[in-house]
Amino acid sequence: MSLPLLSLLVWVPIVGAIGVLSLGEHRAPLVRQIALGVAGVTFVLGLSLFIEFDRTTYAMQFVEDSSWIPTFGIRYSLGVDGISAPLILLTTFFTMLVIVMTGGVIQRRVSQYMAAFLAMEGLMIGAFAATDAILFYIFWEAMLIPMFLIIGVWGGERRIYATIKFFLYTFLGSVFMLIALIYLGHLTGSFNIAKLQATEHLGMTAQTLIFTAFILAFAVKIPMWPVHTWLPEAYGEAPIGGSVMLAAVMGKVGMYGVMRILLPIVPDGCQRLSGWMIVLSLIAVVYIGLIAMVQRDMKRLIAYSSVSHMGIATLGAFAAFALLANGDRNAAVLGMEGALVQTVSHGFVTGALFLCVGVLYNRIRSTLVADYGGVANTMPVFATLMVLFAMANTGLPGTSGFVGEFMVILSVLQASFWYAFWAASTLIVSAAYTLWMIKRVVFGAVDNKAVAALADIDPREFIALGVLALIVLILGLWPAPLVDMMRESISHLVDQIGHSKL
Repeated sequence: MSLPLLSLLVWVPIVGAIGVLSLGEHRAPLVRQIALGVAGVTFVLGLSLFIEFDRTTYAMQFVEDSSWIPTFGIRYSLGVDGISAPLILLTTFFTMLVIVMTGGVIQRRVSQYMAAFLAMEGLMIGAFAATDAILFYIFWEAMLIPMFLIIGVWGGERRIYATIKFFLYTFLGSVFMLIALIYLGHLTGSFNIAKLQATEHLGMTAQTLIFTAFILAFAVKIPMWPVHTWLPEAYGEAPIGGSVMLAAVMGKVGMYGVMRILLPIVPDGCQRLSGWMIVLSLIAVVYIGLIAMVQRDMKRLIAYSSVSHMGIATLGAFAAFALLANGDRNAAVLGMEGALVQTVSHGFVTGALFLCVGVLYNRIRSTLVADYGGVANTMPVFATLMVLFAMANTGLPGTSGFVGEFMVILSVLQASFWYAFWAASTLIVSAAYTLWMIKRVVFGAVDNKAVAALADIDPREFIALGVLALIVLILGLWPAPLVDMMRESISHLVDQIGHSKL
């Protein structure tokens, strides 16, 4: 009998969270070691899923299914395909990395801090793996709780405001999704996501209402303009580990929801409103990028950058409808693949930038650009790595930041020159605000005594950031393993959205 790999991925970190929480506050070194061990085991499980994954089929793999609440037809049902598997590996990798990089910095309530991250890891993996819509919703909502605590307990001075704003935005949007899921479950007699995707004879009015309910939930989490205003506050006030997980993983659950639930369930509603979604995506790319240019806090700058770059991903997803209408299926597949590649790459690049800010913050206790200058003179190794991640953030060829954006731009060019023009402007705008930050933080003369006293990164920081640098370069130079993994599932998704349910 094979191991229930997905259940292990979900429950090992959750059980580990309970274990480290039970150790209390007087065994901080042991808590850190156990938390790292649990995260390491979970990462190995995620790596084994990646290695054993069959790239020749779009069918769900590692499937687990058992009755849970039979009265309502709700099942404990898990499975992964080429869309969810890379995101699960991303989750396990960054949880381990955050514990390595930030675990030693936290000095109060260490067991609670570690438990929150481990619990959040298991819940996010559950959302990526759930094939029952209500189970997905439960994981979707439950992951808010540990992040709520991480920001509210270990955050900055305005952490309570940021926490409440984050919770209200995400929770209220999700209520509409629950209503839509209950309606679909009543209509089909099942909450199995595959059966919901196969629902036929949905009228345009019903599809439009369902689309609205779903997009309110997913757009907040991605986040899309104009429901992004919780993001700068949450990213800015969260401890560095929380900012990393918000940017690298939690936002990706929203994009996953668009691909797994929204697009295949209501394709005609998406087709009808895709023009509006493209406009919102392009506003995020250009307007939010311009807002990033005037930020004076590194965390807020990276936060706004995150909204701008995820606009490329949503653009690739919704432009597929215009491409299919033109009969260009290959371009639609390319755009969808680019959207998912951009989603994964954004996780690595933005997570790496937040970790770099964390390295500086741990030494000087400031994230303001004005408090730095000339860091390359005292931290040359760190400066090299930070510049690499900054270049990836601008979409430099040879880094992962280029691949997804280039795929989406090539795709949308087949639909409209202006879509591609405004999408390509992200290369200019992101270069402007990223290089502005790098010039003032990394280069130039040493401006103050605090920077003059900085010591370069230690071996632990070098290994963590070095691994991230290798991933960013490998995905930039050789994205084939990632693209091959998602190709069959993306191709099937494009076939689904091309099938009318009217």
